[in-house]
Amino acid sequence: MKLFNFSTESKLLTLPFLLFSLIASSQIAYDHITNKNIAIGSYGRVGVDWSFDDGRTIGRRLNLNNMGSIGGRMEEQDYLEFAPSLQFKPQKGDSTYINMQLRLSVFSNSLTSFGNSTTSSLGGLTFAIPELFIQARNIRNSGINVWVGSRLYRGPDVHIADHFYFNDHSGQGFGIEFKKTRLAAIFVTATDTTSTVPPYFYLNIKTGTPSTALRQRTVLVAEHDIDINENNRVTLLGEYHRMPDGHAGDSQDNPTNPIEPATKYNYPSDYGFVIGARHHINLKKMREGSFNDLSVRYGTRIANGGDGGVSKTWATFGAPDTIAQNFKGAYSLAIVNQSVFNTSENNSINPYIIYTLSKGAAPTDGLSKTYFDREVYNKKIDFTIGARDEYYFNDFFHLITEFHYSQRKDGVNPIASMTKFTIAPVYVPTGQKSMWARPHIRFVASVAKYNDYAKESLYSPFLQFAGQKSWGTYFGVKTEWWLWN
Repeated sequence: MKLFNFSTESKLLTLPFLLFSLIASSQIAYDHITNKNIAIGSYGRVGVDWSFDDGRTIGRRLNLNNMGSIGGRMEEQDYLEFAPSLQFKPQKGDSTYINMQLRLSVFSNSLTSFGNSTTSSLGGLTFAIPELFIQARNIRNSGINVWVGSRLYRGPDVHIADHFYFNDHSGQGFGIEFKKTRLAAIFVTATDTTSTVPPYFYLNIKTGTPSTALRQRTVLVAEHDIDINENNRVTLLGEYHRMPDGHAGDSQDNPTNPIEPATKYNYPSDYGFVIGARHHINLKKMREGSFNDLSVRYGTRIANGGDGGVSKTWATFGAPDTIAQNFKGAYSLAIVNQSVFNTSENNSINPYIIYTLSKGAAPTDGLSKTYFDREVYNKKIDFTIGARDEYYFNDFFHLITEFHYSQRKDGVNPIASMTKFTIAPVYVPTGQKSMWARPHIRFVASVAKYNDYAKESLYSPFLQFAGQKSWGTYFGVKTEWWLWN
């Protein structure tokens, strides 16, 4: 007799809670209350929002399309990360730090709130595992670190734009680090059959029956830090990308099915390079925590990625040269500068600039054909400038004000632009005068002005919902937290 009959959906919903229960039971079994070998971290945000647009609840970003949170992240949807870590003890006297890091994330595909939403809802909840890896750090006091698995392997970010720039190498692979040098190999595969630039899938003709198969990109990464002095550091970056042939066969392999795979399915191998440099300086003449960070990165051929608000170089942009069947001539230039100025005991300012110029290998800038005759823009220019000011009335009550200007040009289209202003009174229950204090309980009010092209082309999630408008509004009561051990 079956005591339980879980559906597939129920199993997905139950998995995180079973994991948490197992962790909790292990704590009770071994240490009655706590287990020093287990640590739990979390990041998340949740809240409610509305708009004065016909009195409807909208809850959509005001930012421009294809730029994600760049332009301010106060209107972001509900999101949750839960990150348990298992820590292992080395031999007695061994300094090696060993842990397994797991990260579970939950979000809604419909960009709506968590409440009353399940995996079976229209555009319902999605569960993901962005991290699952084991690392050993400072092996036997040698300064050597190693890791294997799927990891959010990335460095600095413009937090107010949720943009991890310069060296976001998140993915599945392995790496080794020694003092100021980091080496890693990331193996990129995907089963997304809409991917065309270049596709990670192809149709296997050798068997006589077309079937989905995968090819894998290998990304080799090297980083090295150079300490100029106590307050100045330069980081150098190099990457090499390679994708093999599709190996879909040819008509001689399958004479009974003489399709032309050499031009339709058998994508030739391709490669790309990335170089970059980042300069970080601590501003000692200002209050503690003040800094400036400038990075410049250039990628070529299939390593020209970085679109939609992300900066992963393996997310190739643009169309190939359909005659040569490669991305020769494709490139991307990404420049980011951000600062934190703690101007006084009661005030902090965080300005930033993000500029990206990307081009594919097709001879035109506008819509160009890629694999399977699909069309993509072959050139784009993104530019955003913004700043957050956080004033501390006292330990518990802060006032955040933000200004953002963003523009994007796709191909030969006119420029789409948005100017946004946000004000957010904040209650900080931990009582800390810091831009990084969490949790926050915020009231958020944002207003955005769109230019004519952005309005007419519905070039933002808000406009796609509300229609052609010159002004967009957002109001919400939100909370955000993070806790890492």
